[in-house]
Amino acid sequence: MAKSTSPKFFLLFFALLVLSPLLATDAIPQPFSTSLSPKQLGLKRQKLSHLHFYFHDTVSGREPTAILVAESPASNTSKTFFGSVFMMDDPLTLQPDPNSTLVGYAQGIYASADQREVGLLMVLNFVFVDGKYNGSTLSMLGRNPIFDGVREMPIVGGSGLFRFANGYAQARTHTLDSKTADAIVEYNVFVFHY
Repeated sequence: MAKSTSPKFFLLFFALLVLSPLLATDAIPQPFSTSLSPKQLGLKRQKLSHLHFYFHDTVSGREPTAILVAESPASNTSKTFFGSVFMMDDPLTLQPDPNSTLVGYAQGIYASADQREVGLLMVLNFVFVDGKYNGSTLSMLGRNPIFDGVREMPIVGGSGLFRFANGYAQARTHTLDSKTADAIVEYNVFVFHY
């Protein structure tokens, strides 16, 4: 009889030994974290919003909205300008016309991160300055292969009315000046937020 209970005992002992730290983790108070419910932060039902605007990237002229801030020694000889880094403060408008209603700015960096095709690493905030989203931001981080018809990049966060935001942005080139490299890009942004 002792031989038949011995494997069961060791199995039970092993299970308790392995599982007890996992079960006790939530029971031990941590000085740096607390479990909260969304209601405690005033969060209500999650919504899905669609935003549509035009991004004006001007690298030429006397008042560019995007400037080269760094490049590698090989950037000028690379067919993709690999290693070139631009800082931007590009206006966002309701229509392709740069004089249409300003709704915000795209502030951040983009860099050529692909040696085979022109693919940009985009790290930016859409900073809204008009209407109900005035003062709110959305953060985008992703790859932008600029010669594809439609590019999709993730929305990874936000602030203000876009707290806890997540979703994606679709970019389509509206116009691209082959001489100056100035571009107008149409954005459709789909975002979950509270």
